[in-house]
Amino acid sequence: MAMLQIQFFSRSLRREVALSALVPLDTPPIPGQPVEEAKPLKALYLLHGYSGNHTDWIHFSRIRELSDKYKIAVFMPSGENHFYLDDEDKSQLYGEFLGRELIQFTRLMFPLSQDRKDTFIGGLSMGGYGAIRNGLKYADQFGRIIALSSALIPYTIAGLSPGYQDAIADYNYYKRVFGDLNQLLGSDKDPEALAKQLKEQGAHIPEIYMACGNEDFLLDVNRRFHDYLTQEEIPHRYKESAGTHDWNFWNEYIGPAIEWAVTDPDSVT
Repeated sequence: MAMLQIQFFSRSLRREVALSALVPLDTPPIPGQPVEEAKPLKALYLLHGYSGNHTDWIHFSRIRELSDKYKIAVFMPSGENHFYLDDEDKSQLYGEFLGRELIQFTRLMFPLSQDRKDTFIGGLSMGGYGAIRNGLKYADQFGRIIALSSALIPYTIAGLSPGYQDAIADYNYYKRVFGDLNQLLGSDKDPEALAKQLKEQGAHIPEIYMACGNEDFLLDVNRRFHDYLTQEEIPHRYKESAGTHDWNFWNEYIGPAIEWAVTDPDSVT
């Protein structure tokens, strides 16, 4: 298992960026076992949560084991509390970075599949929102989306007034990241609006795997998005079980989620 720390200049972010990578190219041969045929790797672009960074998944999860088990390359960038959204005022385009540039760059560096069905985006909390939003925004790039304990906060911050403060941030932060909060619902930062647009266009909609603990403070917004997808008959899987907003829950579900992602949909009965 090759584990790398990569730095490169991002045109979308206009600066050098860092990311962690797992690339299962160096699996040692096992006596008596046939040598596996080399073929392009599937890839997962995996996002961390609020206040985290590109090393979180390496430090706190089973992702190295899972990358090796499923022979999937995993790339973990930093989102820097921007919810993986474009900041046009600062010309820092996090969405464009994830949805276009990072995919292109990693495909140049590593033997990755060029096929959309082999390319996935996933994350937890803030990264779960980032995976859903950018997986739908750049639906032509991704076959499937993994979203754990997703911070689907457009539901709760839309229309907030100056002076608002919660345990995470305040009005100024939310306005800075999401723009005009009175225009948030229905915009390209609203996952419902993105899914609806793809459906109306008859475009490809990546399948979504959602999971949330029933003691998680984000449970209500996850249920709400699940209900919307169900109502619109948009393919997805929704898992809810005992758990809160922590690595115990995310480690319980990241394995089944990756297994789901790499399974050929044509082989599922």
